Amino acid sequence: MNILAIGAHFDDIELGCGGTLAKHVANGDTVYAYVATRSGFTNHQNIEIRSDAKATLEGENAMKVLGVKLIKGSFKTLQVEFTDDLNLEILKIVEEKKIDTVYSHWMGDIHHDHQAVARASLHSCRHVPRQLLYRSNWYHSNLDFKGNFYVDISNFWKLKEKAIQAHESEMERTGSKWIEFFKNEAKNAGQRTGVDKAEIFEVVKWLD
Repeated sequence: MNILAIGAHFDDIELGCGGTLAKHVANGDTVYAYVATRSGFTNHQNIEIRSDAKATLEGENAMKVLGVKLIKGSFKTLQVEFTDDLNLEILKIVEEKKIDTVYSHWMGDIHHDHQAVARASLHSCRHVPRQLLYRSNWYHSNLDFKGNFYVDISNFWKLKEKAIQAHESEMERTGSKWIEFFKNEAKNAGQRTGVDKAEIFEVVKWLD
């Protein structure tokens, strides 16, 4: 299979579906990741928190851990919109790589960039037979994440964790909070399905 994971920033994909992608790679599938932004950002005081160059290097290292082929976009962080520029960039990848399974942001995510990328993914991947949505942060939304598709990542959690840790600047900023949160999520999802750890997705469509 040809798999495409779509994320707004370097780290979103690793957090949301890193274990599943590593499992696809182990199963012999060809896996691509498209990251829409250069992913550097400044805070509300206009102090640079992470440079584009640092974010890119960390993202490249993370994808190497997972064994995923990285496709880099050039949109600016916090300035991603649901436009033809983004739609056509995703559609081009889908057609050129003959993608048959897509993982992308959940539509209910409250992050502006995540929402825009989610909408573009649904639009541009409408002819792809299988599409699943993932969560990549811990913030509340006024919508419910309808997690109804589970992937056993018990044997791939360590790779997911290593990929997250590749984002050294974010680890320095947040400590181990990300890893603790997503490890608990994976354990809880695993407990519901009778495995050690799992990733959970909301199904848009699944054609066998």
